[in-house]
Amino acid sequence: MKEMMWVFALIILSACETWSLETGAITNSSASVPKVYVVRNSTFNVGSEVNLTCSKKLWNETFYVIWKIDTNKKCRISHSNSGRNEDSCNGGMSLQNTSSSQSYLHIPNFSNDDVGVYNCETAYPGGADEHIINVAITVPPNISAWFEWKGNKMVAVCKAENGQPAANISWSHTGNSLLETSSGSDGLITVESTLELHEKNLSCIITHPYWKSGKTLILETTKGQPGLPFNLLYILIAVIIIAVLAGFLFFAQKKLTMPKSCRQANTSPSKLSQAEDVEEVEPYASYVQRVNSIYNS
Repeated sequence: MKEMMWVFALIILSACETWSLETGAITNSSASVPKVYVVRNSTFNVGSEVNLTCSKKLWNETFYVIWKIDTNKKCRISHSNSGRNEDSCNGGMSLQNTSSSQSYLHIPNFSNDDVGVYNCETAYPGGADEHIINVAITVPPNISAWFEWKGNKMVAVCKAENGQPAANISWSHTGNSLLETSSGSDGLITVESTLELHEKNLSCIITHPYWKSGKTLILETTKGQPGLPFNLLYILIAVIIIAVLAGFLFFAQKKLTMPKSCRQANTSPSKLSQAEDVEEVEPYASYVQRVNSIYNS
Protein backbone atom coordinates (compact mmCIF):
# COMPACT_ATOMS: atom_id res chain seq x y z
CA MET A 1 0.00 0.00 0.00
CA LYS A 2 2.80 2.39 0.86
CA GLU A 3 4.55 1.61 -2.41
CA MET A 4 1.40 2.50 -4.31
CA MET A 5 1.16 5.81 -2.43
CA TRP A 6 4.77 6.70 -3.32
CA VAL A 7 4.13 5.97 -6.98
CA PHE A 8 1.01 8.12 -6.92
CA ALA A 9 2.98 10.99 -5.32
CA LEU A 10 5.71 10.80 -7.97
CA ILE A 11 3.09 10.99 -10.71
CA ILE A 12 1.61 14.12 -9.13
CA LEU A 13 5.04 15.79 -8.77
CA SER A 14 5.94 15.07 -12.37
CA ALA A 15 2.75 16.79 -13.51
CA CYS A 16 3.25 19.93 -11.39
CA GLU A 17 4.38 23.14 -13.14
CA THR A 18 6.58 25.78 -11.57
CA TRP A 19 6.32 29.36 -12.94
CA SER A 20 8.90 32.04 -12.35
CA LEU A 21 7.86 35.63 -13.10
CA GLU A 22 10.71 37.41 -11.34
CA THR A 23 13.10 36.95 -14.27
CA GLY A 24 10.46 37.39 -16.96
CA ALA A 25 10.96 33.77 -18.09
CA ILE A 26 8.58 30.86 -17.86
CA THR A 27 9.85 27.42 -16.90
CA ASN A 28 8.18 24.05 -16.56
CA SER A 29 9.73 21.23 -14.55
CA SER A 30 8.19 18.55 -16.72
CA ALA A 31 7.77 20.14 -20.15
CA SER A 32 8.83 23.38 -21.86
CA VAL A 33 6.19 26.10 -22.15
CA PRO A 34 5.72 27.30 -25.77
CA LYS A 35 7.51 30.60 -26.29
CA VAL A 36 7.30 32.65 -29.45
CA TYR A 37 10.40 34.60 -30.56
CA VAL A 38 9.93 37.36 -33.12
CA VAL A 39 12.57 39.68 -34.59
CA ARG A 40 11.38 42.46 -36.88
CA ASN A 41 12.42 45.84 -38.27
CA SER A 42 10.20 48.92 -38.18
CA THR A 43 10.77 52.39 -39.62
CA PHE A 44 8.80 55.52 -38.73
CA ASN A 45 8.75 59.08 -40.01
CA VAL A 46 10.19 61.81 -37.82
CA GLY A 47 7.51 63.57 -35.77
CA SER A 48 4.98 60.75 -36.10
CA GLU A 49 3.01 58.98 -33.35
CA VAL A 50 4.36 55.43 -32.88
CA ASN A 51 2.57 52.44 -31.33
CA LEU A 52 4.57 49.23 -30.81
CA THR A 53 2.87 45.93 -30.02
CA CYS A 54 4.41 42.61 -29.03
CA SER A 55 1.45 40.34 -28.45
CA LYS A 56 -2.12 39.88 -29.64
CA LYS A 57 -3.23 38.87 -26.17
CA LEU A 58 -5.58 41.20 -24.35
CA TRP A 59 -4.54 43.15 -21.27
CA ASN A 60 -6.53 41.01 -18.85
CA GLU A 61 -5.15 37.79 -20.40
CA THR A 62 -1.48 38.49 -19.66
CA PHE A 63 0.48 37.98 -16.48
CA TYR A 64 2.92 40.77 -17.30
CA VAL A 65 4.37 42.91 -20.08
CA ILE A 66 7.98 44.12 -19.93
CA TRP A 67 9.55 46.58 -22.39
CA LYS A 68 13.35 46.88 -22.32
CA ILE A 69 14.40 49.87 -24.40
CA ASP A 70 17.94 50.38 -25.66
CA THR A 71 18.30 53.70 -27.49
CA ASN A 72 20.88 56.40 -26.74
CA LYS A 73 19.88 55.65 -23.14
CA LYS A 74 18.46 52.49 -21.57
CA CYS A 75 15.18 52.34 -19.70
CA ARG A 76 12.40 49.93 -18.78
CA ILE A 77 8.58 49.99 -18.70
CA SER A 78 6.57 47.08 -17.28
CA HIS A 79 3.13 46.13 -16.03
CA SER A 80 1.90 43.04 -14.22
CA ASN A 81 -1.54 41.89 -13.14
CA SER A 82 -0.22 41.77 -9.58
CA GLY A 83 0.11 45.58 -9.61
CA ARG A 84 3.93 45.68 -9.79
CA ASN A 85 4.53 48.40 -12.41
CA GLU A 86 7.77 50.11 -13.41
CA ASP A 87 8.64 53.11 -15.58
CA SER A 88 12.20 54.47 -15.78
CA CYS A 89 11.80 56.05 -19.22
CA ASN A 90 11.50 59.76 -19.94
CA GLY A 91 10.24 61.55 -23.02
CA GLY A 92 6.58 60.61 -22.85
CA MET A 93 6.73 56.85 -23.55
CA SER A 94 3.89 54.95 -21.90
CA LEU A 95 2.00 51.66 -21.90
CA GLN A 96 -1.53 52.05 -23.21
CA ASN A 97 -4.47 49.91 -24.30
CA THR A 98 -6.52 49.92 -27.45
CA SER A 99 -10.29 50.01 -27.41
CA SER A 100 -10.19 46.20 -27.48
CA SER A 101 -7.82 46.13 -24.45
CA GLN A 102 -4.71 45.18 -26.43
CA SER A 103 -1.50 46.50 -24.87
CA TYR A 104 0.99 48.64 -26.81
CA LEU A 105 3.91 51.00 -26.19
CA HIS A 106 3.15 54.57 -27.23
CA ILE A 107 5.94 56.94 -28.39
CA PRO A 108 4.79 60.53 -29.06
CA ASN A 109 6.60 62.78 -31.55
CA PHE A 110 9.08 60.16 -32.75
CA SER A 111 12.61 61.58 -33.05
CA ASN A 112 16.17 60.47 -33.67
CA ASP A 113 16.58 59.91 -29.91
CA ASP A 114 14.00 57.10 -30.09
CA VAL A 115 15.98 55.03 -32.61
CA GLY A 116 17.23 51.75 -31.16
CA VAL A 117 16.25 48.24 -30.07
CA TYR A 118 12.96 47.55 -28.27
CA ASN A 119 12.66 44.20 -26.48
CA CYS A 120 9.22 43.14 -25.29
CA GLU A 121 8.43 40.12 -23.11
CA THR A 122 4.92 39.04 -22.23
CA ALA A 123 3.48 35.96 -20.49
CA TYR A 124 -0.02 34.53 -20.56
CA PRO A 125 -1.66 31.24 -19.63
CA GLY A 126 -0.12 28.54 -21.76
CA GLY A 127 2.70 30.50 -23.35
CA ALA A 128 4.94 33.56 -23.67
CA ASP A 129 6.13 35.95 -26.38
CA GLU A 130 9.39 37.81 -26.86
CA HIS A 131 9.64 40.41 -29.60
CA ILE A 132 12.84 42.20 -30.58
CA ILE A 133 12.06 45.28 -32.69
CA ASN A 134 14.81 47.22 -34.46
CA VAL A 135 13.35 50.71 -34.78
CA ALA A 136 14.72 53.16 -37.37
CA ILE A 137 13.73 56.66 -38.46
CA THR A 138 13.06 58.36 -41.79
CA VAL A 139 14.09 62.03 -41.98
CA PRO A 140 13.64 64.08 -45.17
CA PRO A 141 16.84 65.88 -46.28
CA ASN A 142 17.28 69.59 -46.98
CA ILE A 143 17.91 69.88 -50.72
CA SER A 144 19.68 72.54 -52.79
CA ALA A 145 21.48 72.94 -56.13
CA TRP A 146 23.82 75.59 -57.52
CA PHE A 147 26.74 76.32 -59.86
CA GLU A 148 30.26 76.95 -58.65
CA TRP A 149 33.79 77.20 -59.98
CA LYS A 150 36.43 74.57 -59.31
CA GLY A 151 39.69 75.75 -60.77
CA ASN A 152 38.94 76.94 -64.29
CA LYS A 153 35.83 74.77 -64.68
CA MET A 154 32.25 75.47 -63.79
CA VAL A 155 30.46 72.54 -62.12
CA ALA A 156 26.91 71.84 -61.04
CA VAL A 157 26.33 70.77 -57.42
CA CYS A 158 23.26 68.98 -56.07
CA LYS A 159 23.03 68.38 -52.32
CA ALA A 160 20.70 66.45 -49.98
CA GLU A 161 21.66 67.36 -46.43
CA ASN A 162 20.86 65.78 -43.03
CA GLY A 163 18.57 62.98 -44.13
CA GLN A 164 17.98 59.41 -42.99
CA PRO A 165 18.49 57.13 -44.80
CA ALA A 166 20.80 58.53 -47.47
CA ALA A 167 19.07 60.17 -50.43
CA ASN A 168 19.65 59.14 -54.02
CA ILE A 169 20.78 61.82 -56.53
CA SER A 170 20.70 61.55 -60.31
CA TRP A 171 21.18 64.03 -63.18
CA SER A 172 19.09 64.74 -66.26
CA HIS A 173 22.26 64.53 -68.40
CA THR A 174 25.06 62.02 -68.16
CA GLY A 175 28.57 63.23 -67.49
CA ASN A 176 31.58 63.03 -65.25
CA SER A 177 30.03 63.20 -61.78
CA LEU A 178 31.44 62.77 -58.29
CA LEU A 179 29.35 61.54 -55.33
CA GLU A 180 30.33 62.26 -51.73
CA THR A 181 28.55 60.95 -48.62
CA SER A 182 29.14 62.03 -45.04
CA SER A 183 27.46 61.25 -41.73
CA GLY A 184 27.03 63.56 -38.76
CA SER A 185 27.29 62.76 -35.07
CA ASP A 186 23.48 62.53 -34.93
CA GLY A 187 23.46 59.78 -37.56
CA LEU A 188 21.95 61.96 -40.28
CA ILE A 189 23.51 61.60 -43.73
CA THR A 190 24.51 64.24 -46.29
CA VAL A 191 24.91 63.34 -49.97
CA GLU A 192 26.51 65.72 -52.50
CA SER A 193 26.83 65.10 -56.23
CA THR A 194 29.08 67.25 -58.47
CA LEU A 195 28.79 67.24 -62.27
CA GLU A 196 31.13 68.92 -64.75
CA LEU A 197 29.13 71.42 -66.75
CA HIS A 198 28.58 70.51 -70.40
CA GLU A 199 24.93 71.43 -70.87
CA LYS A 200 23.27 74.83 -70.64
CA ASN A 201 20.19 73.49 -68.82
CA LEU A 202 20.53 70.87 -66.12
CA SER A 203 18.32 69.35 -63.45
CA CYS A 204 19.02 66.96 -60.61
CA ILE A 205 16.49 64.47 -59.26
CA ILE A 206 16.52 63.57 -55.55
CA THR A 207 14.57 60.57 -54.24
CA HIS A 208 14.02 59.62 -50.61
CA PRO A 209 11.78 57.13 -48.76
CA TYR A 210 10.10 60.00 -46.89
CA TRP A 211 8.62 61.38 -50.15
CA LYS A 212 6.07 59.65 -52.32
CA SER A 213 7.84 60.97 -55.44
CA GLY A 214 11.22 62.46 -56.26
CA LYS A 215 12.12 66.14 -56.08
CA THR A 216 13.52 67.87 -59.20
CA LEU A 217 15.77 70.92 -58.97
CA ILE A 218 16.41 72.85 -62.20
CA LEU A 219 19.72 74.64 -62.76
CA GLU A 220 19.97 77.16 -65.62
CA THR A 221 23.12 78.76 -67.02
CA THR A 222 23.41 81.94 -69.06
CA LYS A 223 23.90 81.71 -72.82
CA GLY A 224 27.40 81.70 -74.21
CA GLN A 225 30.51 81.05 -72.23
CA PRO A 226 30.28 81.12 -68.44
CA GLY A 227 31.14 84.45 -66.91
CA LEU A 228 33.65 85.12 -64.23
CA PRO A 229 33.24 83.38 -60.91
CA PHE A 230 31.34 85.49 -58.40
CA ASN A 231 34.30 85.74 -56.03
CA LEU A 232 36.66 86.87 -58.79
CA LEU A 233 34.09 89.37 -60.06
CA TYR A 234 33.72 90.94 -56.63
CA ILE A 235 37.50 91.18 -56.28
CA LEU A 236 37.82 92.85 -59.70
CA ILE A 237 35.14 95.44 -58.86
CA ALA A 238 36.81 96.19 -55.55
CA VAL A 239 40.19 96.69 -57.26
CA ILE A 240 38.67 99.14 -59.78
CA ILE A 241 36.97 101.17 -57.03
CA ILE A 242 40.18 101.33 -55.00
CA ALA A 243 42.17 102.43 -58.07
CA VAL A 244 39.69 105.25 -58.85
CA LEU A 245 39.71 106.47 -55.26
CA ALA A 246 43.51 106.32 -55.11
CA GLY A 247 43.80 108.39 -58.31
CA PHE A 248 41.35 111.00 -57.04
CA LEU A 249 43.19 111.33 -53.73
CA PHE A 250 46.53 111.56 -55.53
CA PHE A 251 45.47 114.49 -57.75
CA ALA A 252 43.71 116.23 -54.88
CA GLN A 253 46.78 116.00 -52.69
CA LYS A 254 49.04 117.15 -55.53
CA LYS A 255 46.92 120.25 -56.05
CA LEU A 256 46.94 121.13 -52.36
CA THR A 257 50.73 120.75 -52.10
CA MET A 258 51.52 122.79 -55.30
CA PRO A 259 54.13 125.64 -54.65
CA LYS A 260 52.82 129.24 -54.43
CA SER A 261 55.17 130.37 -57.20
CA CYS A 262 53.49 127.92 -59.55
CA ARG A 263 50.05 129.20 -58.58
CA GLN A 264 51.23 132.86 -59.05
CA ALA A 265 52.76 131.96 -62.40
CA ASN A 266 49.45 130.61 -63.46
CA THR A 267 47.65 133.86 -62.57
CA SER A 268 50.25 136.51 -63.68
CA PRO A 269 49.56 136.46 -67.47
CA SER A 270 45.98 137.58 -66.93
CA LYS A 271 47.07 140.35 -64.64
CA LEU A 272 49.73 141.51 -67.13
CA SER A 273 47.22 141.58 -69.96
CA GLN A 274 44.90 143.74 -67.88
CA ALA A 275 47.75 146.18 -67.13
CA GLU A 276 48.66 146.40 -70.81
CA ASP A 277 45.06 147.21 -71.67
CA VAL A 278 45.07 150.04 -69.15
CA GLU A 279 48.30 151.46 -70.53
CA GLU A 280 46.91 151.34 -74.07
CA VAL A 281 43.78 153.20 -73.02
CA GLU A 282 45.50 155.87 -70.92
CA PRO A 283 47.11 157.89 -73.84
CA TYR A 284 43.74 158.21 -75.58
CA ALA A 285 42.06 159.35 -72.39
CA SER A 286 44.73 161.93 -71.70
CA TYR A 287 44.44 163.19 -75.28
CA VAL A 288 40.71 163.63 -74.97
CA GLN A 289 41.25 165.46 -71.72
CA ARG A 290 43.75 167.85 -73.25
CA VAL A 291 41.47 168.56 -76.21
CA ASN A 292 38.63 169.32 -73.91
CA SER A 293 40.75 171.67 -71.87
CA ILE A 294 41.71 173.64 -75.03
CA TYR A 295 38.12 174.10 -76.04
CA ASN A 296 37.13 175.04 -72.56
CA SER A 297 39.75 177.75 -72.46
